[in-house]
Amino acid sequence: MVDWWQRNRASKKLGDILIVASITKALSKSGGTRNLSPSLKLTHSIILNVLSNPSLHPSNKLHFFFWSRSHSSSLPPSVAAYSALFCTLSHPAHLHHVPALLHSLKQDSLLLDSHSFKLLLDASILSSNFDLALQLLDYMQDLGSNLQPHIYSSVLVALVRKNQVPLALSIFFKLLDSTADGFDSNTANELLVSLRKASMKVEFKQVFDRLREKKGFYFDTWGYNICIYAFGCWGDLGASLILFKEMKLKEKEELLDYGSRGHTYSSVGPDLCTYNSLISVLCKVGRVNDALKVFQELKEGSGHEPDKFTYRILVQGCSKTYRVHDAIVIFNEMQKNGFRLDPVIYNSMLDGLFKARKVTEACQLFEKMVEEGTKASCWTYNILVDGLLKNGRPEAAYTLFCDLKKKGQFVDGVTYSIIVLQFCREGQLEEALQLVEEMESRGFVVDLTTITSLLISIHRHGRWDWTDRLMRHVRESDLVLSVLKWKAGMEASLKNPKSKRKDYSPMFPSKGDFSDVLSFMTNAQDVTLDSQHGSDFQDKESSGNKFDEWSSSPHLDKLAESALSTSQLFTPSHAQRVQEKGLDSFDIDMVNTFLSIFLDKGKLSLACKLFEIFTDAGVDPVCYTFNSMMSSFVKRGYFTEALAILNQMGENLCPTDIATYNMIIQSLGRMGRADLASAVLDRLLKQGGYLDVDMYNTIINVLGKAGRIDGANNFFEQMKSSGINPDVVTYNTLIEIHSKAGRLKDAYKFLKMMLDAGCPPNHVTDTTLDYLGKEIK
Repeated sequence: MVDWWQRNRASKKLGDILIVASITKALSKSGGTRNLSPSLKLTHSIILNVLSNPSLHPSNKLHFFFWSRSHSSSLPPSVAAYSALFCTLSHPAHLHHVPALLHSLKQDSLLLDSHSFKLLLDASILSSNFDLALQLLDYMQDLGSNLQPHIYSSVLVALVRKNQVPLALSIFFKLLDSTADGFDSNTANELLVSLRKASMKVEFKQVFDRLREKKGFYFDTWGYNICIYAFGCWGDLGASLILFKEMKLKEKEELLDYGSRGHTYSSVGPDLCTYNSLISVLCKVGRVNDALKVFQELKEGSGHEPDKFTYRILVQGCSKTYRVHDAIVIFNEMQKNGFRLDPVIYNSMLDGLFKARKVTEACQLFEKMVEEGTKASCWTYNILVDGLLKNGRPEAAYTLFCDLKKKGQFVDGVTYSIIVLQFCREGQLEEALQLVEEMESRGFVVDLTTITSLLISIHRHGRWDWTDRLMRHVRESDLVLSVLKWKAGMEASLKNPKSKRKDYSPMFPSKGDFSDVLSFMTNAQDVTLDSQHGSDFQDKESSGNKFDEWSSSPHLDKLAESALSTSQLFTPSHAQRVQEKGLDSFDIDMVNTFLSIFLDKGKLSLACKLFEIFTDAGVDPVCYTFNSMMSSFVKRGYFTEALAILNQMGENLCPTDIATYNMIIQSLGRMGRADLASAVLDRLLKQGGYLDVDMYNTIINVLGKAGRIDGANNFFEQMKSSGINPDVVTYNTLIEIHSKAGRLKDAYKFLKMMLDAGCPPNHVTDTTLDYLGKEIK
């Protein structure tokens, strides 16, 4: 009996093989399914074997599948048959057949197995067929399938790396809503990194909040590092520090838990990347003192050694904040420890030295860079050209620029823009326009920074007819057309300005006077994290109030504790160059361009009206916007209104920078409140700020005119000891205030000091010397 059953089974199997061979042969011939007999008896096994045959073309398999469905003795399609066919069609060349087959699968109410589904998803993503990927996702969701994280992990990563972040977010949120299991941390980290790089702050926060709410999901060290760095880059130092504290608490909990079981390893804990991220964040918000202390903790107690990125971050941070001595020490330490000095390090040091008016040292460093074989870049030469111009060496800068042009290298659009801006400052409008023509002929894009400089210069000289000439010679002419379009629209909006006795619009309500400036600066900084993050970071803070005397990072722990109550609103960053965003670029960069034009001409009412129009349209002002307006109000003596703008800046939570403080000091100086100006400077330094050359010159002038000569001299000594070389404005100010105070010997001493330092006098020096000569006689 058993033998008969086995012989019958073998006979049936042989028969199926012969039928499959016959069907394959018929499909391979011209005519395809028309060659098949309607009386052919099909089984699930026969259909599956035909669809799995590698010798058949995918289109023939697809035709056979639909023919088998319409066969007189048709069987209900099986999931296995669909899977075999989808496996064949997962090649990019055949994916266009998938939607029809997917529709058929949906009509049959069959659920595709996870392997085939993942195969199709991967193929559609790799071939950039994102519409198909969404169709697959909707199909699985419509049939009530639980989306499994392991299926989607590679898909999400692929989408993120192909810059399809919106699609990745859509899949991510659907996945979170449909699965009760833990989510893969690597996939979440990839998504967070992409959101940070794309500056999608709102979406980043949404993903961050959803992950923290997800039961069973825990951030690993990489995830914490990503979030610490991202929040810090967006100016939220408090959030970064609190995440660091939470990270350490989790590490401590895990070590205690593992220790009871004989393990000494924790999956969460600060590593070198954590320290680098925090150091970078502290430098970005101007708290270089804290960054240097964290650097010491990293070397002494963390168990990690600084790498080249640590040194690079600190050199850049110190150079930007005029801490040239610290930058040189770190630069030398990096070289001593055997790290290779790359162009980025050299460029940061060059920039810092030029900012500190150390021209000789900067030129010597550049020579050293060349001798050691470090390749200079356009960025390097742009720093040299710009540094020479800002340090009163225009001939040397222009000679270098011409030499670079002759060599045909190391010149880009930024280099041209720097020289164009210098021509505009000197009133050489014709030369500036000629240089723009040359710039365009060489294929360089004329960006908004260059356009702004030229428009201001054209407006200043009353030569609006030259705008057409400018437009003809700009390769990216959409930018100029956009400027003209904005100008026309703006003038239409300003046809009926309100009648004002003063040349400004009182849209900024006055609150107090400049005697309240210190309390304003305090209140502007006291922004609680609760208002920014809700209750996200409130858990576990009560458990960390006791100071850990064995901590490897006591200073960071202290910063994290203080961050629970306040957030830093000071930034050392300056305005960045901007590029054209298209004809519909209705953004703050264009607002700032026209504000600069009107403020330069003293048309404060038009500037205020423009500010009102665009803020009502939803364009958020930035630090540069407020600083520009404050500067113009201060220069015209509207101190109360300038304070009102400062109050508005604080209400908008717009970070103050060094230019903001400079405006405040100028205002207080013109009001004769030198005592209050000194107090504001103390506040700035306590908040982690710094003084640049302009700030030192301002405070020396303010104190000198208030008769506080000794205070001005103290700031001059502090300026030199901080590593900043005085410029011609510094010496002119010191000579003038000492001459007018009757301290003629001191005035002559500063004149001699100026000449010994190699600082070339200008026409202001000559005028001051005439006064000094008369006083001496």
